[in-house]
Amino acid sequence: MSTNAKVEVLGKSDNPAPADLSTAALSALYRIDEFEEIARSKLSEMAFAYYAGSAGDGRTLMRNRSAWEELSIWYRVMVDVSSRSTATTLFDKSMAFPLLSAPTALHKMAHPDGELATVRACGSAGIPMVVSSLSTTTIEEICAASTGPVYFQIYIGQDRGFVKELVQRVERAGCAGLQLTVDAPVWGLREREMKTGFRVPEHLTIANLQRTDHLGPTGHVGVGIAETLGWTITPSLKWQDLEWMVALTKLPVMLKGVCRADDAVTAVRHGARGIVVSNHGGRQLDGAPATAEALPRITEAVASRVPVIVDGGIRRGLDILRALALGATAVQVGRPILWGLSVAGEAGVRRVLEILSSDFDRSMALAGCSTVASITRDLLHPRG
Repeated sequence: MSTNAKVEVLGKSDNPAPADLSTAALSALYRIDEFEEIARSKLSEMAFAYYAGSAGDGRTLMRNRSAWEELSIWYRVMVDVSSRSTATTLFDKSMAFPLLSAPTALHKMAHPDGELATVRACGSAGIPMVVSSLSTTTIEEICAASTGPVYFQIYIGQDRGFVKELVQRVERAGCAGLQLTVDAPVWGLREREMKTGFRVPEHLTIANLQRTDHLGPTGHVGVGIAETLGWTITPSLKWQDLEWMVALTKLPVMLKGVCRADDAVTAVRHGARGIVVSNHGGRQLDGAPATAEALPRITEAVASRVPVIVDGGIRRGLDILRALALGATAVQVGRPILWGLSVAGEAGVRRVLEILSSDFDRSMALAGCSTVASITRDLLHPRG
């Protein structure tokens, strides 16, 4: 990548792109919020607004974090936690601890190594990566660089033929499953992106949505989320479309963007093999419930039948413990990965995952849990 390209990615006018933090500097960071502060200083205003932004006034974004904090841990004592295991499985695939890298777009806008840095870091940490369909690296390249399970996030857009071809590509590449995002019949009102004039930088492409025919845009032309990516979604999505996608592939299809128990039950009935409790990181409907509020209703309804994953506002290992106590199989984190990537590429993502992993292990010990299976609902009571 040229110097000019790096400058455009990181948004620093005529100066060289800021250097990645050293190993020593990374080891002195202990909180995810510290990575966000450094990322803000390194990224352009447009890039940071895209990653950090929310819909409307950002109430759901803020509530995603505060809702976890309201859950007190009624820890156990006199439990032998001298030997602990954070390991678990998802669709019979091993995970070092119950966390996935959530699908987030445009990793090369954060760092020149983009999604390849992220997937290598996830492999080192023993966790899966969920690749966004809006990635800046092809799914084939990402899977070739992976040492662990890779899942693919997908939309059902206006061109069903293109969606079918993309599913076939994902299967051939060796992905372990799909996350079908269903909370975006239209794009949310993202005023922060509008004010900063969000667009995909000219030297980058949304690699998995490139088209060689004459039928439509390539997926990265225009200003603003609606112009740039409007063709990737459709307001006509129905339950029959989930059945259509399930029939296309042998891969397990998880439904991402669910906040209601009745929708979760219906999803399972129509073939979903997993549920992802998510409000798109507060980027779609401002006013949607926090995922910590939605999670227990959904796990009570379907967790005995399919895995339930949750994302939104998770910044501590203690939040992972809270989610599992509410019945989740695992959690996903998105923005923390982007902050680590922005700060130091692969090494930055590895450090973020190390912080979350060690904090989860410590939280288990302090709560009196020696295994993931011992994290049960009786650990939690809402404050007050």
